Amino acid sequence: MLLEWAEIDFEVIVKHTEEIVPPGVSVQEAAVTIARQKALAVQHSLLRTSEGMEAGSSHLPILAADTIVVLGSHIIGKPESRQEAIQFLQQLSGRQHQVITGVVLLTPAGEQAFADTTDVQFYPLSLEQIEYYVDKYQPFDKAGAYAIQEWIGVVGIERINGDFYNVMGLPVSRVLQALERL
Repeated sequence: MLLEWAEIDFEVIVKHTEEIVPPGVSVQEAAVTIARQKALAVQHSLLRTSEGMEAGSSHLPILAADTIVVLGSHIIGKPESRQEAIQFLQQLSGRQHQVITGVVLLTPAGEQAFADTTDVQFYPLSLEQIEYYVDKYQPFDKAGAYAIQEWIGVVGIERINGDFYNVMGLPVSRVLQALERL
């Protein structure tokens, strides 16, 4: 959706990756590491087969991103259950956290990689608000158990410092700048 808004032509290629982060890696580098794993998985897939690709498309950049939520020094991943989603949102309630998106652009000429960080401050949330959100929106595929563009963002976010679209999952302006440099 964000790339569509930026009027960028693209094709979505999804390849499963393990999302393994080596010990001792900073949270910023963790997001870039996972994005790199995703980009390399797509690149290897495209090198193995040209099925579904337009002629000459192998020179096009591969864009991959991964967004993580960090509270203090703890990464809050995607919840595996309703109870874990509620727990994550209770931890974020009334507190500031960081949303970090790692971006990797792969081309035949090399790689461009960066991380973008946005500070997000939640208002204190009641258990009823949290349960309503989790039950209605099922944020089980969302880092930190929330999406800023949904109901919880409207009622629960006090302020952000940084790129709103980064919190949605892609710092589009920085991506466009990187694509222009290509």
